[in-house]
Amino acid sequence: MKRTHRCGEIRSSDIGKDVTLQGWAHGSRDHGGLMFIDLRDRTGLAQVVVEPENKDAFEIAKSVHYEWVLEVTGKVRRRPDVEVKDRDGKAKTVVTVNPNMPTGEVEVVVSTLTVHNKSKPLPFMIEEKKQNEAGEAGEETRLKYRYLDLRRPDAQEALFKRSRAYQAVRSHLHEQQFVEIETPYFVKYTPGGARNFLVPSRMHPGSFYALAESPQIFKQLSMVAGFDRYFQIARCFRDEDTRADRQPEFTQIDIEMSFVEEEDVMSLVEGLLARVWKDVLGLQIPTPFPRLSWADAMQRYGSDKPDTRFGLEMTDITEVVRSSGFKVFAEAVAAGGIVKALPLSAEQNKALSRKDLDDLAPVAEAFDKARVAWVRLGPEGWTGPAAKFLPDEEKAAILKATGCEPNGALLFVANAFGTANAAMSALRIHLAKKLKLIDEKAWKFLWVYKFPLFEKGEEGNLVAAHHPFTSPVIEDLPLLATDPAKVKARAYDVVLNGNELGGGSIRIHKSDVQATMFKALGISDEDAKQKFGFLLEAFEYGAPPHGGIALGMDRLAMLLAGAPNLREVLAFPKNQRAQDVMTGAPTAVSDKQLRDLSIKTTVNPDKT
Repeated sequence: MKRTHRCGEIRSSDIGKDVTLQGWAHGSRDHGGLMFIDLRDRTGLAQVVVEPENKDAFEIAKSVHYEWVLEVTGKVRRRPDVEVKDRDGKAKTVVTVNPNMPTGEVEVVVSTLTVHNKSKPLPFMIEEKKQNEAGEAGEETRLKYRYLDLRRPDAQEALFKRSRAYQAVRSHLHEQQFVEIETPYFVKYTPGGARNFLVPSRMHPGSFYALAESPQIFKQLSMVAGFDRYFQIARCFRDEDTRADRQPEFTQIDIEMSFVEEEDVMSLVEGLLARVWKDVLGLQIPTPFPRLSWADAMQRYGSDKPDTRFGLEMTDITEVVRSSGFKVFAEAVAAGGIVKALPLSAEQNKALSRKDLDDLAPVAEAFDKARVAWVRLGPEGWTGPAAKFLPDEEKAAILKATGCEPNGALLFVANAFGTANAAMSALRIHLAKKLKLIDEKAWKFLWVYKFPLFEKGEEGNLVAAHHPFTSPVIEDLPLLATDPAKVKARAYDVVLNGNELGGGSIRIHKSDVQATMFKALGISDEDAKQKFGFLLEAFEYGAPPHGGIALGMDRLAMLLAGAPNLREVLAFPKNQRAQDVMTGAPTAVSDKQLRDLSIKTTVNPDKT
């Protein structure tokens, strides 16, 4: 089997050449005694022609069906113009060149045709794009037959882009003198992060490995080991509920560097992403990326991963309405919450009907039943459900704080800090889509930095907002022992069009600071030694200052491919219930296998 060309590669420059093509029959047709077959491989389609004089090949061609695997040998020629007769019997010339196909100028006249394999009828057609029309195969069917779904050109193109992104990442980082180091998948279980997958050890009965949720500890140990610049395209595992942008196993571009500060890491990542966008999409993205503190991001956008392709910035008016006569405002502030206002321009206000404004209620209510109030600012004054509750002096103060223009509108949400910001952020995105404010072709990168070091856990205790090895900002070090809730982190996220591409931080590298961090988290010296003793001991042998970042490769590929979810850029993904419907995983195992691992299950698979 000597293939000379791929199907999508033949051009007019190949006219007169003998070629051998291999691929799948994408379609066949009988035109006036000539058999035409569209032959497809991952590069595209080629039209092959079988003439009746070639009796052996012609008989085979008449039997060919959709998705049979074929090999053809023949000569390339220009697609000829043909004469046909219309209904009146008049002859006319038809041009058969197809300008919409890269191979549309030529065809291959077959000398030999070989069937390598036949195909039974497919559960769905191999289209250019996945369709959403009635009767189209659903996602579960496509995942069950993923090897067929991946024959679609756009499905393959998504993985081609991912592959080119891998090449760009490796090339750029190797050029920057990074060392690619693989770290273990089977690791010690250390509670405190995401839920781990556990792997029982047959050789050590009753003991378990954890599948690494990230290489965090090992990349820090690589810095202690003196490697200076580490990277890895790492597989990671988290036993969490799936969604459109989450899978139980995922890939991240993991980076760590010694003797660096925040700007060093940011600059490196900007160059890396610029290289990826150039190599994969052929686009130049401007650097450096804008920087925005976490406090400013929450103030202006209500989100720590804001989409900056459009405006619609909001204002915190808590102090303005602290003594408001509007009960909704006053009660929220009294309870320690905030009041956010989102001004709309006169043009935006005009584009929204009363129904459009009323339909904002369920958008806000999705966030802990938050409520949205609105007013319109017309020539006749303020109108709307909230207008009658606001005295004139308060209206004037709100106008001054928000800068809302005449004939514009104002939206309000009053609630706890997290709820108010989440609801207002959702309203902002909803309105941007409704008003068609988003430039879908824009790539707006952004750094968000100086996050809080801690956040409140479910029981009201402090937990690490990132992980317990994130360094506080230098000026906040004294607060770590006295008022940890006010401490800011040397952490940073890179954001693109409202998506977090990755996050990282400068790490703690001194034992005394790490010990204080553990105390703030309520981790005793004994617990710290039991969970992280090997790392703490390593820090006592001359750990350099270091920091790094992890970029989500799956999400990066999803955005590069313009895909609606991560499953489209994974070769063999799990469904939204973390199942592999193609292979049937996860499955029950035999009692003997369980005995070999010294474990029992309380679940009867036949009854679940």
